[in-house]
Amino acid sequence: MAKIHVLHENAAWLAPLREAFATYGLPYDEWFLDRGIVRLDEAPPEGVFYNRMSASSYTRDHVHAPELTAAVLGWLEAHGRRVVNDSRALALEVSKPRQYAALAAQGIRTPRSVVAIGGAALVEAARDFAGGPAILKPGRGGKGHGVRLFDSAEALVEHVRSDAYEPPVDGVSLVQQYIRAPEPFITRAEFVGGRFLYAVRVDTSDGFELCPADVCGLEGAPPKFAIVDDIDPALKAAYERFLAANGIEVAGIEFIVDAAGQAHTYDVNTNTNYNAEAEARAGRSGMRALARFLGDELARVEALRAAG
Repeated sequence: MAKIHVLHENAAWLAPLREAFATYGLPYDEWFLDRGIVRLDEAPPEGVFYNRMSASSYTRDHVHAPELTAAVLGWLEAHGRRVVNDSRALALEVSKPRQYAALAAQGIRTPRSVVAIGGAALVEAARDFAGGPAILKPGRGGKGHGVRLFDSAEALVEHVRSDAYEPPVDGVSLVQQYIRAPEPFITRAEFVGGRFLYAVRVDTSDGFELCPADVCGLEGAPPKFAIVDDIDPALKAAYERFLAANGIEVAGIEFIVDAAGQAHTYDVNTNTNYNAEAEARAGRSGMRALARFLGDELARVEALRAAG
């Protein structure tokens, strides 16, 4: 019997998806890709494969999970299996520089960024942002981990030269333009099946760690997430073109709007999570929409197999 196979490295994030699968009676299993082997001379099982590998895997001591997932995805694709969020999506998930290049190719505005490897290169990159605040972020991020705002380029350089500086897991850093918004919030647009589902307004008053998953929340804290039904139509269309061009079908795309009303896109998360509290207030369910999409894809794959 063909199934939906979920490729991941964080079981805690799968609980809402398991519930959604149960709601619709969908057969599935889980491939935990922290470590293991891939027998390239064997054929993969039938079904639909959903890639939920996260750039933040290293924060859970699953440092090489993306590399194992890349090997698995290459194997699946070579055998013609249906993959949701394919190897192109994974390549963007683990690389902010690749994300920004791919977004720019679709005419989507991103904050000005300089890529650097090594302390000396970071110091040189910081000079490009003299006279204003700048953000330091890892090339392979996730959950806002490692993102820091500095009031000046000099403060960033002082940090890089101090013992407090921790090099990113892949060695790649970005120094980035700070976009000052008139209000402390960003917007995260959610897509399932490559189509816009809804957006979430996220309060950034407490910093950059904006994980929407329930396991990231603080008990008793005021709501940080509020669902909004739509975003600018032109931006939405551009995002859908970007997703289609890069093998991404399930994603959360984050942007910030400056005082002039211009949107700056700064993150593409292909391992998207949904905030249950915000969804309950709005009567929405991202995970159910996702489960329905995967179920429809499984039925389509099975129909094609039956047709020969």
